[in-house]
Amino acid sequence: MYCILVSGMPASGKSTVAGKISAGLNLPMLSKDSIKEILFDDLGFSSREEKVRLGVAAMHMMYYAAEQLMRAGKPFLLENNFEDASVAGISALLERYRYVGVTLRLTGDPEAVYRRFAARDLSGDRHRGHIVNDRYPELEGAPRENPTRKTCEQFLSDIENRGYARFCANGPLIEVDATDLQRVDCEMLVRRLREVISGIEP
Repeated sequence: MYCILVSGMPASGKSTVAGKISAGLNLPMLSKDSIKEILFDDLGFSSREEKVRLGVAAMHMMYYAAEQLMRAGKPFLLENNFEDASVAGISALLERYRYVGVTLRLTGDPEAVYRRFAARDLSGDRHRGHIVNDRYPELEGAPRENPTRKTCEQFLSDIENRGYARFCANGPLIEVDATDLQRVDCEMLVRRLREVISGIEP
């Protein structure tokens, strides 16, 4: 059996592409950020440390749900900022349940992706729990200020040090240039994934 892992650097378009792939292949999709947003809304946080713990909990919940699907022998899609620290956890699951992980890795010009990353928090569309670090939900009447974000140099350093651009599971790798998200052909990706999957399924 197989699963598809949509990976890549922050703001590379993973959620957008994963959602279209999930719909095109009719696969259930598990997203760490979507789980985090539920935890942010239901539990909130009052410090950076609490926010980080909710992020860790979201990862554990995503892997728990993935394991249940694996036990049932179902294909599915995971979307996350997979990094070097993610390799051991996902590799153990794939090996335990004899799954092939097809990696769809979004790449692109890192500086162009950084500009998208920097603009995202200012757009008003990003969940506030991702943006603020000290408290969420924010106190009523408090000014809705965005904290200072990472510089381009910090962003590029994270990509290298955390391994966002080199993650690959145990199966085929498909790389997609997502410098310009408008030019990513998701219908073509669905067709390509169908071809890859046909070589995995018995």
